[in-house]
Amino acid sequence: MRSREKPNSISVVAPCFNEAEGIPELLKRLTAVLKDLSNQYEIILIDDGSTDQTWSVIKESRSLYPQLKGIKLSRNFGHQLALTSGLDQAKGEVVLIIDADLQDPPELLPEMLDKWRQGYDVVYGQRSVRQGEPKLKKLFAYGFYRILSRIAKIEVPRDTGDFRLIDRRALDALNSLRERHRFVRGMVSWVGFKQCPIFYERPPRFAGETKYPFKKSLKLAFDAITSFSYMPLRAASFLGVWVSIFAFFYIAVVIVLKFLGINFPGYTSIMASILLLGGVQLIVLGILGEYVGRIFEQGQNRPLYIISEIEGEPLSQKNKSNQ
Repeated sequence: MRSREKPNSISVVAPCFNEAEGIPELLKRLTAVLKDLSNQYEIILIDDGSTDQTWSVIKESRSLYPQLKGIKLSRNFGHQLALTSGLDQAKGEVVLIIDADLQDPPELLPEMLDKWRQGYDVVYGQRSVRQGEPKLKKLFAYGFYRILSRIAKIEVPRDTGDFRLIDRRALDALNSLRERHRFVRGMVSWVGFKQCPIFYERPPRFAGETKYPFKKSLKLAFDAITSFSYMPLRAASFLGVWVSIFAFFYIAVVIVLKFLGINFPGYTSIMASILLLGGVQLIVLGILGEYVGRIFEQGQNRPLYIISEIEGEPLSQKNKSNQ
């Protein structure tokens, strides 16, 4: 069993989308922390198809930070796939996932490493306070994690993001999962190993605007639910059963009223029945379509992302193989 007194090397992975303003401060704070923690480290910044000067800032920063590695994707693939590209490239013995907006404080890395030395393979940041976020987003996040914990087959820690420290063996297991619709924090929970939280107050963004508006958050939530649970399909089945029971009951009532000689004009009831059944059928077909669409996309076997350009290689492949 290898020693965990001090990691041989550390990789930091941060996806970036229009984060040109905050990158200099991110690199400054990361370097200030990392230089005292390991003799070898790398900072991997992934430009996920930014429309501002993010890639230019990354390339220019390499003259000041030789430990920086820049990855430019060919287009915007989304946060989770951009993160995946960085994790595939990371060569450190331990890997820190962090957001480029500095809402995940780099200064928590020493505390995470203390937990790693105690034998934990994954140390995730759990938010006790979320500063600078709209109440609607906080409410949505609160409800999402509690719903997911009830319907998913795995236990995803509540009130967490992707901010976490991952040991090499857990990362290798995570990188072996190549599904397209990714919910990385759920996938980390799925691979198992020994995991624990550290609690922190999440500060507001250092610069710029959030890159995860409500629409993207909703899509990520749906990907999470469909990736780790078939409960929507089961719910659709139950909905169909109860509507069928109601329909048969209604037919029986109509027949009885007919024999009793009670006859009501039928336009309203017929239209109500048609609309109800039609709506239920469309809902069920929509849920089925989401799962079938995911099967179709996975079956195409396209690469998860395409790298356009790479700048720098702070940690060599030899460093990785010697761990």
